[in-house]
Amino acid sequence: MRQFTLKQLRYFVVAGELSSVTQAARKLHVSQPSISAAIQQIESVTGLQLFVRHHAQGLSLTPSGKQLMQRARQLLRDAEGLEKYALSLGEEIGGELRLLAFPTFAPLFLPRLLRRFADRHPSVSLYCDEMNQVDIVRGLGQGDYELAFTYDLQVPEEIDFTPLYRFPPYAVVAADHPLSERDSISLAELVAYPMVLLDWPLSREYFLSIFTHHGLSPAVSHRAKSMDMLRGLVANGFGFSLFNTPLSAFDALDGGGLKPLRIEEDAPSLSMGIACLRGLRLGPAAEAMHRLASDPDASGAVFARLGDDQAEPAGN
Repeated sequence: MRQFTLKQLRYFVVAGELSSVTQAARKLHVSQPSISAAIQQIESVTGLQLFVRHHAQGLSLTPSGKQLMQRARQLLRDAEGLEKYALSLGEEIGGELRLLAFPTFAPLFLPRLLRRFADRHPSVSLYCDEMNQVDIVRGLGQGDYELAFTYDLQVPEEIDFTPLYRFPPYAVVAADHPLSERDSISLAELVAYPMVLLDWPLSREYFLSIFTHHGLSPAVSHRAKSMDMLRGLVANGFGFSLFNTPLSAFDALDGGGLKPLRIEEDAPSLSMGIACLRGLRLGPAAEAMHRLASDPDASGAVFARLGDDQAEPAGN
């Protein structure tokens, strides 16, 4: 029976990702004929044409090639996970763990969690990047990261999501804003003032939907690409904003003050939790991180001190 190997699949995947036999050979430190032979072997076994060859312009995947590459990536991830698991049997957990986190709550949550994990598993090399929701989903789907800490914000079916904490939205104004003496506010009252919007994919749609659900349309005067800029614009009187990440400090980087206000209408909360690719066999380090993060004593410590109005366990 004719077969192909994991190594040949790896050669095929890298060639498909780079659209070039030459670049794949360079990345994998093998000869170009080795890459070409691997592709030919897989095509011979499957009876499929995987690539369209363009003279002097590299390769492009055929529809069959795209489907096979998706499954090949999964198989290669499973094989890597199995290897890590086998190596860890009877030994201390080691290796590399690549994580993703949503930037709004990552500084509040992750440093303490990473510290606890590193103390328990000092042989694991930790890498953590911050991205918006669209890029988080893409990073998990492409196999670049094993776990992500993010929101249940338009999570696709191919992603498994385990909720940890639920964050209700609330309004934030400057400490000297006309509304700063209030403890709560209605959305109808808020729209009389300009809004500063966090301009990230899906996040902006979520915050604006809170108003449109009630037939309201805020006047967005400024858009911010970072939480620090958002806080600074609000603290300096450019408008109110909506947050759902717990407000652990009541000032901006330049010293301007902030005042949170509870929203009086019902508004959809977001759950923060752990995301991973559905069907992916996590490596030992990722499994250990999943267990630790799911432990309320480990993950909830930072949120518990912020108060139930800003964060609560997702199971409540």
